[in-house]
Amino acid sequence: MATDTPPKNDRLLRAARGEPVDRPPMWVMRQAGRYLPEYNATKGTRDFFDICRSPELASTITLQPIERYPLIDAAIIFCDILVVPQALGMTVEMIEKRGPSFPDPLRHPDDIARLTDDVDVTKSLGYVFDALRMTRSKLEPHGIPLFGFVGAPWTLFAYMVEGGGSKTLTQVKRWIFQWPAETHAVLQRVTDVCIEFLARQVEAGAQIVQVFDSWAGELSPSDFAVFSLPYLRQISERLPQRLAELGLARVPMTVFAKGAWYALDVLCESGYDCVGLDWTHDPAEAARIARGRVTLQGNMDPNVLYGGKAAITREVERMVRGFKEAKGRWICNLGHGITPGVNPDDLKWFFEEVVRVGEEVYKEF
Repeated sequence: MATDTPPKNDRLLRAARGEPVDRPPMWVMRQAGRYLPEYNATKGTRDFFDICRSPELASTITLQPIERYPLIDAAIIFCDILVVPQALGMTVEMIEKRGPSFPDPLRHPDDIARLTDDVDVTKSLGYVFDALRMTRSKLEPHGIPLFGFVGAPWTLFAYMVEGGGSKTLTQVKRWIFQWPAETHAVLQRVTDVCIEFLARQVEAGAQIVQVFDSWAGELSPSDFAVFSLPYLRQISERLPQRLAELGLARVPMTVFAKGAWYALDVLCESGYDCVGLDWTHDPAEAARIARGRVTLQGNMDPNVLYGGKAAITREVERMVRGFKEAKGRWICNLGHGITPGVNPDDLKWFFEEVVRVGEEVYKEF
């Protein structure tokens, strides 16, 4: 197990716990990725999942944005949410310029029998834990915390049924409306694996974790309450219990339910320390809804990074001053992952402007 010594820069962990900070802590989703030339040089022609399965390569890529941007306040392990379906026995391929693909998705309840029973994540996902341990060691000179993460059960189930990305989610909607009992059975199996996976990530060195519900916004409010929220709550309730069983301390937990703007209030009561926001939220209104119950995270539209420095400055000013209502309970991020065409220098400007405006605003606290 990695050392429990707190990082020298614990700004992000303090904000996640609701403790005072001098400025907004920052990181961005997909910060280790295709917009960086060093990532593309490291990846070369290698298969995406082969990189995930190489602790040395995954660790190297995790550190690339940290080495380029010294203002970043956290690293996130290089991996993918779809390693959980792989651990459940499904084949997942990453097709260049197309995205993830499942050759044999779950199209009927009879297909459930193909899933692996009694998943041993220490064996099937051991490479992730090796990468976390290696990365924690490499992060020591940088003094910042390391995120672990997992996909939310609903989002993972949607991929497992759709077989990849989808604009309509017709197949998974067929499941929830035609076979709700079987849907819940699979969601429960996925949830159990997610909890153990997160616990073992913490054991390997993750100091904060995030649950990505990327397709939450494809559900109506009533369907979200049935097919997503109960499983998100299971994770927030059961993960600390599992950590205690392993002799480990609780770590801050973040939930990011993209597109589920209608669920912000209930997510503030879902047991997580932090709630991620996409760019459809108004910062000040989100802070008023949260009422200090959680730390908010987000939420600039990633596409602002294509608008040039003036646009970035304008949107940073609006975002930072909007989140002033959160009174320091805010982690700066984008509203979704950074995209491949972004100029790395424009992301650098984003970080610098957040520090400039954030330090000015936080002097008032």
